[in-house]
Amino acid sequence: MKILCLDDEPLALKMLQISVEKVKPDAAVKAFTKQKELLAEAETNGCDVAFLDIHMRGMTGVEVAKKLKEINPKMNIIFVTGFSEYKADAMDMKASGYIMKPVTKEEVARELEELRFPIIPKSNALLRVQCFGNFDVFTPDGKPVHFERSRSKEIFAYLVHRHGSSCTTREIAAALFEDEPYDKKQQGYLQTLVSAMIKSLKKIGAEKAVYKSYNALAVNVDAIDCDYYRFQELDAGAVNAYQNEYMSQYYWADFMY
Repeated sequence: MKILCLDDEPLALKMLQISVEKVKPDAAVKAFTKQKELLAEAETNGCDVAFLDIHMRGMTGVEVAKKLKEINPKMNIIFVTGFSEYKADAMDMKASGYIMKPVTKEEVARELEELRFPIIPKSNALLRVQCFGNFDVFTPDGKPVHFERSRSKEIFAYLVHRHGSSCTTREIAAALFEDEPYDKKQQGYLQTLVSAMIKSLKKIGAEKAVYKSYNALAVNVDAIDCDYYRFQELDAGAVNAYQNEYMSQYYWADFMY
């Protein structure tokens, strides 16, 4: 989880940052006293939750929130203030939460447990999948996954591309082999490729990344951390990483927003 904190009063900012870090010790927490620096960070590297002081010199917290929502409409905004009269303005922004100063870790914990846009944890992902540029698959610690057959890797790429939709073997064959007849020979070859794909995933303990039923396959979207999926969720880091190249080695891969 990426969390940004903003307050133009250094002491108040430090108290806020400490409270957030105590509640979410595994989160990436960054603190800012300047509005433009926080906005630049959010635009470049993304943000899941932003704690914003409302009453600041220059741009108010509500104005910062509007700009953050332009970067990512699903960003969680939690306002922090010592002035209760700003609550109506904050709620008009459809904020995720509102905390009165002085901030406590109990209040921070409550707001993070009740986010308007819940954060799906990816720390337990079985695989990290790269779709931008060439398609590649990595273990969580960054090691490339070896597929015994290149076509098996391509089948996995197609399943990722379909974003969890169930795909029949006939459909997969049509995508990978175009106009070749779907006869018994091709069916047998495809079954061999699927078996090799499952075997490669099983070797690294990631066989649950694919759902397999009779004559159909689907990727388990909850088991992978994928740049393409993050792009669709409007994660700023993934949006900035996309350079008009998507699964470049596969002719069938058509980028879909």
